[in-house]
Amino acid sequence: MLLYKGPRDQILSPLQSICGIVEKRHTLPILSNVLIEKDGDRLTLLATDIEIQIRTAAQGVGTEKVALTVAARKLQDILRSLPESADVSLNFDDKRLQLKAGKSRFNLQTLPAEDFPRMASADGQPAKFTLTQKQFKRLLSLVQYAMAQQDIRYYLNGLLLVVNGNEMRMVATDGHRLAYASENLPDKHERIEVILPRKTVLELSRQLSDNDDPLEIMIAPTQVQFRFSAIEFVSKLIDGKFPDYERVIPQGHTKAILLSRELLLQSLQRVAILTNEKFRGVRLVLGAGSLKVISSNAEQEEAQEELEIEYSGEALDIGFNVTYLLDVLNNLAEQTIECRLADSNSSALFVLPENEYFKYVVMPMRI
Repeated sequence: MLLYKGPRDQILSPLQSICGIVEKRHTLPILSNVLIEKDGDRLTLLATDIEIQIRTAAQGVGTEKVALTVAARKLQDILRSLPESADVSLNFDDKRLQLKAGKSRFNLQTLPAEDFPRMASADGQPAKFTLTQKQFKRLLSLVQYAMAQQDIRYYLNGLLLVVNGNEMRMVATDGHRLAYASENLPDKHERIEVILPRKTVLELSRQLSDNDDPLEIMIAPTQVQFRFSAIEFVSKLIDGKFPDYERVIPQGHTKAILLSRELLLQSLQRVAILTNEKFRGVRLVLGAGSLKVISSNAEQEEAQEELEIEYSGEALDIGFNVTYLLDVLNNLAEQTIECRLADSNSSALFVLPENEYFKYVVMPMRI
């Protein structure tokens, strides 16, 4: 039975948009597969890892109905290895999927579609709102690097999404630093707080386009659904209590300096070369008219950079993990940032001048 016949990219593109969540090795072999369903000339592709499910569509051929599952990565790798201009056909016969392109032939083993696990639809009426893909992607990029990676406090291995009135906020923290960003919504909504899993956040960042096309978000008590382009993306939510982020953001820091993001980033990158590999610590020494960035290591090597700044307050010597500083500077696009400090034991607050929509808090370290 012929499922698809046409240009390589018209089947490869939708396949690539769902393959990112497919685990190479899974205790359930069928989860390494993609579910292909053909109903008339509509071809639906679906992948899941039990926590996330992505569905998209392609143009099929014929009028028959059929469903099968096949190894997702193998099918993707074969299609990618073919010339861009190739025309391909997918044929399902006797539990095998045959892919033809020119004089190439590939026969792939399939598993029954009825054994493929699907995520159940959420109960109740979900809260719905819409913003552009560009807005949501930008919010993700401003905070996602601050998520924990494998913390036993599982709720930190994700990102807090808050909708309140006509504002959407995102917050991420690993306990050592915290990133906060917000965006206005076109309509007002009831307050909702959910925690998106880390894998969901990274996959959305990869998939969303940097354009003004709509992104529809539907939030239910246990899962969230995103619809954009031709993709339907469903994810379970993390069940947990996120820390009170508003208490973490310092108020009233008196030492404020404006810095060129690019100059500070380059200075930190150079100084980081001589940091202690285990602790990655750098000192920021603030004095009248200057900010020195200093690092040293166990071999008694030392690096120092000096930036000219407008500052005439008290002197301050404070240490930070350089990775946390590089992360925020690499993920901002603005030319100027503002750093607010209090003393050597208090966290630093990085903001954008005349902009309350972004905040980054980093804890100091003893050096």
